[in-house]
Amino acid sequence: MDHLVLTVIAQDQPGLVERIAQCIGAHGGNWLESRMSRMAGQFAGILRVDVPLGSHSALVDALEALQSEGIRVLVVAGGSAPPSTWRSLRLELVGNDRPGIVRDITRLLSSHGVNLESLQTEVVPAPMSGELLFQAQALLAVPQSLSLEQLQAHLETLADDLMVELKLQAEE
Repeated sequence: MDHLVLTVIAQDQPGLVERIAQCIGAHGGNWLESRMSRMAGQFAGILRVDVPLGSHSALVDALEALQSEGIRVLVVAGGSAPPSTWRSLRLELVGNDRPGIVRDITRLLSSHGVNLESLQTEVVPAPMSGELLFQAQALLAVPQSLSLEQLQAHLETLADDLMVELKLQAEE
């Protein structure tokens, strides 16, 4: 079997995921995992599939042909996971919304060699005031060589500068 990673974007509509699943199934593919969501009227997702080696090209052609239906699919070969020299941490953040929060947090993480494995963000009204709050949850891969106390201290300093609350905890 050949592992493929697909990214999909299309105008949101009923049956969209079924159309993609039908295409994968018709070529002997197996849908393994996915993250998908509707945003601003668009549907976007990323998924990992297995496909028999002999069907690889036909599946890629069929997925690319979905463009005629308004479904854009980008296909790349799956890679191998790096050796496990990382610790998993969960980061939660909340604060008044303003431009630059994601940029500043990811800049700090990147400068310490921390890999962002997943990120979910949203802007929601605060319960009492109705002001907009930015919320983020992230799964981080932290190098074993990086002191968690040092990372925590740097993140707390940045959180103070950004005026956000930040919680960092080990992933179980």
